[in-house]
Amino acid sequence: MDRILFTVFAIPVTALNLALALAGLVCLLLVLGLALGARARQREAMAAAQRQADLQEKIAELARSHAEVTGRLRSMGEILGSRQADLARIVAEQLDSVGARVGRSLEDQSRSANESLGKLNERLAVIDAAQARLTGLTEEVIGLKDILANKQARGAFGQGRMEAIVRDALPQNAYEFQYTLSNHGRPDCVIRLPGDERVMVIDAKFPLEAFLALKEAADAETRKAAAARVRGDVGRHIADIKERYFIPGETQDIAILFVPSESLYADIAEHFEDVVQKAHKNRIVIVSPSLLVMAVQVMQALVRDARVREQAHVIQIEVRRLVEDVARLRQRVGKLGAHFGQVQEDVSGIVISADKIAKSGERIEMLDFGQPEAGTEAGLALGRVGKAAE
Repeated sequence: MDRILFTVFAIPVTALNLALALAGLVCLLLVLGLALGARARQREAMAAAQRQADLQEKIAELARSHAEVTGRLRSMGEILGSRQADLARIVAEQLDSVGARVGRSLEDQSRSANESLGKLNERLAVIDAAQARLTGLTEEVIGLKDILANKQARGAFGQGRMEAIVRDALPQNAYEFQYTLSNHGRPDCVIRLPGDERVMVIDAKFPLEAFLALKEAADAETRKAAAARVRGDVGRHIADIKERYFIPGETQDIAILFVPSESLYADIAEHFEDVVQKAHKNRIVIVSPSLLVMAVQVMQALVRDARVREQAHVIQIEVRRLVEDVARLRQRVGKLGAHFGQVQEDVSGIVISADKIAKSGERIEMLDFGQPEAGTEAGLALGRVGKAAE
């Protein structure tokens, strides 16, 4: 064991030394390994701690981010809740307004529909009444046709229309129906004009059969024959009027032939000008109901003027009395104006006195006891008040 194995730097190395050296080296290596392992573990622990710290920092950052996100989400939720509430309120208000508008619109439409239905009912009532009147008018037209087909009834119809027109426009003493002339002729009506003893004759009988045949004519030959019959019948009637109702000194030089239909008169004036000219030459005027009304109104004006002339002295007396009443009224109005003038002067004096009393009261209220105005009761009273105050 003590045998020298080799020499290092003049130091002999034995097996024991070598074994001890190897043991120390092994121990040193073990210590170094342990130190290195501890340092490595320390470094690993530090790294783990660093990683733990980093992880905690990241977790804290994540927590902060989570809290921030939670806050933002909470604020967004609050905002969304408020917006939702506002939206719900706006939607409710809009729905209420829309409902109100729809209700008003429905009410207006209902009212309009009710009004329209009411107007429709009124128009239907008017239509029903018009239909009833039309039915009655149809019956009257049928009756009129029957009347016109009968000569006696037709004459009575024309006589009735003529009498109604004359009776409505003239006083009773200005006309007479079925008057008997000196030649025993009996015209349908005579009218007495003022200032003239002669009467004007009105004849209401008119030949109608030829006109009915003319309207019912189907061809030109029948229409020509019916037109010739019209000219013949009307011409003979004009000649009869001239022969019966023109009496010198008893009747006027003009007679009136009354046609009881406007359409019939229009047909005569349009298609039978020669008949109208023949009547004018014989001093006979063919008139329709409207023209008879106009002629009677002219006669009414003549009668009225004649009455005015007859009562001119009465009118003068009444005008004179009216002038006297106006003069008397003017005199009384003058007296009343004088009374009003006196009353106005008295009221003006009262107003002046009231103004002076008001001014004196203002001076007393302001304790202004200066020299009063001379010659006034308020001034004297104010002077007495000032002396009493001194």
